[in-house]
Amino acid sequence: MSDGALSQDEIDALLAGVDSSGGGLGSSGAAAAASPGVSDEDRRTLQNFLTTTVDAQSSNLSMMTGAEVSLTGPQIESTNRDNFLRQLPDMVTAVKADFTSGFPGEHMFLLSEDTAKSIASLMNKEENITLDAMTMSVIGEVISQLVGTQITALTQKTGNKSIASTPPEAANMPKAAAALPGDNFMTATYQLSLGDEKKHQIWEIFGSGVSRDIVKALNAGAAPAAPNAGGASFFGGGMDMPNMGMMGGAMPNNMGGMMGMTPMGQPSNVQQVQFPSLVPQATSQEQGNIGLIMDVFMEMTVELGRTKKLIKEILGMGEGTIIELDKLAGEPVDILVNHKLIAKGEVVVIDENFGVRVTEIVSPMERMNEMG
Repeated sequence: MSDGALSQDEIDALLAGVDSSGGGLGSSGAAAAASPGVSDEDRRTLQNFLTTTVDAQSSNLSMMTGAEVSLTGPQIESTNRDNFLRQLPDMVTAVKADFTSGFPGEHMFLLSEDTAKSIASLMNKEENITLDAMTMSVIGEVISQLVGTQITALTQKTGNKSIASTPPEAANMPKAAAALPGDNFMTATYQLSLGDEKKHQIWEIFGSGVSRDIVKALNAGAAPAAPNAGGASFFGGGMDMPNMGMMGGAMPNNMGGMMGMTPMGQPSNVQQVQFPSLVPQATSQEQGNIGLIMDVFMEMTVELGRTKKLIKEILGMGEGTIIELDKLAGEPVDILVNHKLIAKGEVVVIDENFGVRVTEIVSPMERMNEMG
C-alpha cells in the first residue's frame, strides 16, 4: 500500500517527461532489446564507419585544446532509456545535435561533469572552471567540430550532400532530464584521453531511425563517378563542367589550373583531405530568416602580416623595396571577413594557383577578444 510518496524511479521519470507506469529503472520488464531492423552486421557497419573518423576527431580536439588528445573506440550498442541511464553519472552535460536533413532524426552527445570541465579548462587555459553559460558554449563548439567531421565523412561515404544538423546546444542537467529517444536507440561509447591520467568517456546517441538510415546508406555506398567521362570537378567543390574534349575545343591553360587539371588535360596530383564542417548548419526555423541575406557579399581577405611606416617611408618605396612584416616566415596567415579575424590557414599552391588551406577556426571567445 502506497503512502502517497513518489519513488526515486517515478521522480526520474517525471523529470524526463516520460510515463513511469510501464516500469522504471527497477522494472523487471524493462529489458533492453535490439532495435527493430538493426542486426549485428548493422552495428558493425556503424562502428566501422565511426572508427574511421576518430583519428581526425583526435586531431581536431588536440588543435582546439592545445593538448595531446586521443579519442578511441567507439563501442556500439543497441539499448533503451532505462538501461542506458544506469551507465551514466547522476549529472551530465547533454549536447543536442539532431540531424535536420540527409538522415533526419535524434542525435546527441553526453559527457560527465568532470569531462566537460576538463575539456573547457584546456580550451580556456584555466583551472577550477565552473559549468556556466560560457563553458556550455565552449562544449557546444567542441561537439560542433565532432559533428562536422562526421558529416564530411558521411557525405564522402554515401554521396549524400544534403546532410545537416542543428547547431549543438549544451546544457548541464540530471541524467534523468536528458532528452533521450523514447524507443530503442544506438549508443557509441568513446574513450577520451586528455593527458590528465583520468578516464573520460563520451557517449553519442543515434535515434533508431537515424542509425537505420545511416547504415542503409553506408551499405549502399556512394555511386562511383567515371573519371573524366562526363566532366571534371572544381577542386574542393561539387560543380561539374562539361567535358571540353566532347565540345571539340582545347582547354585553355588557365582553365586547367582552375579545374585542378594540368595544361595538358591530365588530372593533377591534388588529393582530397577530410576537414570538419566550418559553418554550423542552420535549423529549419532559422532558414527562413537567414535566407534573406544568403546572397550578401562579404569581403574576405588573407593577411600575411602587418607593419607600420611613416608617410615619407611609404613615398620612398619603389620596385625592389623589401617590407618587413610582423610575422615569421611559415607562420599561419590570418583569414578575415569584413576585417574581423575568423580563421587561420596555410598557403598552398595548386597547379600554379595560390590558395589557403584553413587549419584553425577562431573560437567565439577569441573573436570577442579581437572585438574588444
